[in-house]
Amino acid sequence: MTADNPVQRMGEPEEVAKAILFLGIDATYTTDAELAVDGTSKL
Repeated sequence: MTADNPVQRMGEPEEVAKAILFLGIDATYTTDAELAVDGTSKL
């Protein structure tokens, strides 16, 4: 699975938690958007 991942590694739980916190707290004005948490970009 890591070979198909752009960053060549699996995500850590802390990285997923940061994305969840961003979407739950900081992204209060974000509407009608799909934000992938898949390793292709950094938050």
